[in-house]
Amino acid sequence: MLNRLSSLFAAFLLVLTAPLAAAQGVTSSADPRATEAGRQILHQGGSAADAAVAMVAVLTLVEPQSSGVGGGGFLVYHDQKDGITTIDGRETAPAAAKTDRFLGADGKPRPFMDVVPGGLSVGVPGNVRLMEMAHKKWGKLDWAALLQPAIKLAEEGFEVTPVLHDWLTRYEPVWKDFPVARAIYYVDGKPAPVGTRIKNPAYAALLRDLAARGPDAFYSGANARAIVDAVGQAPRNPAVITMADLAAYRAKERPAVCTSYRIYKVCGMGPPSSGATTVFGILGMVEGWDMKTMGKDNPMSWHLLAEAMQFAYADRAKYLGDADFVSVPVAGLLDKQYLAQRRDLISPFGPAGDYPAGSPPGAEPRTASGPVAESGTTHFVVVDRDGNVASMTSTVESIFGSQLIANGHFLNNEMTDFDLNPMRDGAPAANRVEPGKRPLSSMSPTIVYGPDGKVVLAVGSAGGKRIIMHVTKTLIGVLDWGLSAEEAIALPNLFFGREGVLIEDNEAGRAIAAKMKPFGYSFTPAAIGSKLNAAERVDGVWRGAADPRGPGTATVDGAPPQG
Repeated sequence: MLNRLSSLFAAFLLVLTAPLAAAQGVTSSADPRATEAGRQILHQGGSAADAAVAMVAVLTLVEPQSSGVGGGGFLVYHDQKDGITTIDGRETAPAAAKTDRFLGADGKPRPFMDVVPGGLSVGVPGNVRLMEMAHKKWGKLDWAALLQPAIKLAEEGFEVTPVLHDWLTRYEPVWKDFPVARAIYYVDGKPAPVGTRIKNPAYAALLRDLAARGPDAFYSGANARAIVDAVGQAPRNPAVITMADLAAYRAKERPAVCTSYRIYKVCGMGPPSSGATTVFGILGMVEGWDMKTMGKDNPMSWHLLAEAMQFAYADRAKYLGDADFVSVPVAGLLDKQYLAQRRDLISPFGPAGDYPAGSPPGAEPRTASGPVAESGTTHFVVVDRDGNVASMTSTVESIFGSQLIANGHFLNNEMTDFDLNPMRDGAPAANRVEPGKRPLSSMSPTIVYGPDGKVVLAVGSAGGKRIIMHVTKTLIGVLDWGLSAEEAIALPNLFFGREGVLIEDNEAGRAIAAKMKPFGYSFTPAAIGSKLNAAERVDGVWRGAADPRGPGTATVDGAPPQG
């Protein structure tokens, strides 16, 4: 009798706790303090959009090298009632920006690191308008409440992490011209040591103003004037952003770009992001092979992925740009018949060697764009108790953006995500500078739906042009190889360069590279870091995952941080 009662009681507990576990919120980010801020908002009854706003505000403070309110971002959002949509908070070129912005007196593009520091590289920030739109559409808590975790950290102080200290040290030679940055992050004339508690009263004052007067306070009045002055009076490359530029900025709601991959529906961000089209182009090519049977340890899996990668990136370079300014054949790039034709160029017996762009349906004649790479980038994922999902990638472009600070936060250098050379092969480049235009990006926030129509995975990464491949290999790891999100994130990163195909220089990457040699082609081990974050639904229960390569964490509301 006792055993029977125990069994019944255990069954009762299982029924009682299973729905609660499934309904818990999840946050995952590249910094534990942002992860915790999101969890706090969820615990207060906030939505995924509410938590996202809080996390952007905290990441601005604790991860200043990567993202912030002085930059921009892309949000892919699943709403349980209305489905999926995206918000484009990408920065825009100011009205004074001309196509020859980055050309020298000789008519040739100036060196990249010559134009990054200072005012010339700053675009009109978009993240605050993105945050505003997300909160208006899906928020549940008061706007002011969402900024409180960041205000508390800014006023009471936050500790310098090893990652932040490392970047401060690396950029020490650059900061000789940037005293405002040094005033916040230096101690006794040197980069703040690990564990130093830094306060940022200027940023706290900005957030208190935004809490009291709303997002308009960022784009007008004294706060906007501080941005205008920081750019116009920059110690290097002073330039013009006007109050009118800031007042005119608008985030844009755009339809998600979606396609099928095997039994799944995958959705992401359309132009000016190249993320969805390129990630889904790679998936569309490898879909013709049985990646599941080959598995993650088979060199053929990685060879096919590497070949598809290079063909998809060739299309990216030729056709992607801001669709408000140039024609982007999104449907053609995702056309299954077109991708089958691209797949036919891939041989299982060796590399193609040459990877020209194709001719997708609906494409206009186009020349290839130059390199675009955002390195100062972060990603986070939120799932609330109602099942709403936010997958957001945010950036200031390079590390510490332009190195300029206004109101306690760094301003982006997003203008250098445009082609520095406005002409390619005698024709205007699709990604050339134009007033009001948004530069091309590789940010790839992604949401995946299972056969039942429910979200099963949300993922994204930092890493410049490599973002696309970080996300792609994670998707294949989960959807084809049956790995957990955590295991898939830990798979070796893959990319390409002058040395050919590059694979992450770790134990797993070196093992795959060694297996390639007998086939007559090689992968070169290289330092390819990533900053992936994800959330996945397994057996009805959500769980988060963070990249083991960094300090990121994932947590469930009510549970201690993991990872």
